[in-house]
Amino acid sequence: MLEAEDLDRLRAIVGPERLSTGESELELHSRDESHHPPSRPEAVVWPRSAEEISAILKLANSRKIPVTPWAGGTSLEGNPIPVRGGLVLDMRLMDRVLWIRPEDLQVRVEAGLDFVRLNERLERYGLFFPPDPGAVATIGGMVANDAKGIRAMKYGSTGDHVLGLEVVLPTGEIVELGSRAWRSSSGYDLKRLFIGSEGTLAVITEVTLGLSGLPAEFLAAVVSFASLAEAARAVAELVGAGLVPAALEFMDEETVALINKFNKLGLPERPTLFLEFQGSSRAALEDDLQLVRQICAGAHRLETGLGREERDRLWEARHLIHDTIRKAFPKVAGIVVDVAVPLSRYPELVEYAKWALQEHGLKGYLFGHAGLGGLHAELLYHPGEGDELDRAEAANAAIVHRALELGGTATGEHGVGLGKRRFMEREHGPSLELMRKIKALLDPNGIMNPGKVL
Repeated sequence: MLEAEDLDRLRAIVGPERLSTGESELELHSRDESHHPPSRPEAVVWPRSAEEISAILKLANSRKIPVTPWAGGTSLEGNPIPVRGGLVLDMRLMDRVLWIRPEDLQVRVEAGLDFVRLNERLERYGLFFPPDPGAVATIGGMVANDAKGIRAMKYGSTGDHVLGLEVVLPTGEIVELGSRAWRSSSGYDLKRLFIGSEGTLAVITEVTLGLSGLPAEFLAAVVSFASLAEAARAVAELVGAGLVPAALEFMDEETVALINKFNKLGLPERPTLFLEFQGSSRAALEDDLQLVRQICAGAHRLETGLGREERDRLWEARHLIHDTIRKAFPKVAGIVVDVAVPLSRYPELVEYAKWALQEHGLKGYLFGHAGLGGLHAELLYHPGEGDELDRAEAANAAIVHRALELGGTATGEHGVGLGKRRFMEREHGPSLELMRKIKALLDPNGIMNPGKVL
């Protein structure tokens, strides 16, 4: 428990204006975007430097006070919920771009900067940071969760763009990891240890990122299919043909109907794939679209060569699926399933998820990053009414177990947080004990985001 003396020492580190025990701030930092129950911290601190964080962690470690780093609060698995109370470190005041080196395609930022503002700064140089998880996430949160998003098929995950990190260990030690070289074989790749660690090992304070050039040309296609099975099979065929679209997204017919209604789109209300190709020449992209036409020749409807305005409207609708569902069902809550499987097993996963919805008597929506074998299922339930939550939890578990049976993972991009801990042993087996040893080595007092991942 935080005592009055602890609060005084924290105020001495950051100043009284950057520490709060007020009810509204504690409540704001008690929940994320997930269905997991809230848990309030005892205090919230807004640091401005690694040195301040170092002093805070030294105090917390000596007193065994739980510390939960806080980024954008947009997580969907309870990742930043301070389940053991203690102290929340809100990183959003550390939001500077430290330098941009366009000649090296690199940028150095503080962890609290969000990727939207970063890309606004980079646009003048003809560069961008490709990962796009949809929500306005911070760079530190994206690294801690190894966020992916709609462009991951071509550009990879956040971790694939991280060249270097500054982190503060629970002891208060400030450590620099990685380098500015794009490739290195020098020793253990320690920065990878902290990518996807969800704040359980250290606090990420600065990140050096590798960037990409803004594409000169793009072409998009929307393909509607007569059945769920046909759409899912087409995913494997498209990728198997050697195509590498920037995005290959899947939506079931219910999801298409919903985004039609709220975004005034005129898509056929059938299982649908949305593809986008990016490159330096329109001719090369036309060749890719020609192959799409051949593979999807039997589709219900195929529309290619979409203009920028229509493409932007479709992307916005895809990004806002979660918010659109909330808007359509304001009195309903949801569990967002997040799994991924090998591409050849994607049709089985999609069919099983649809069956699980029906089997448990739930209304839900299926969509996801199909090009990487990723599937989301938003399972709706009325809080406090009957056994709906139990049925939604059972459907979630059934879909996750099926993904694991198919050689996949319990979480493709949302992280473990609170919701996926129960599946970790089945997915990782004996190697889970190695993770526990790493956690114990770096955080022997267990103060860093306790209750998550392990």
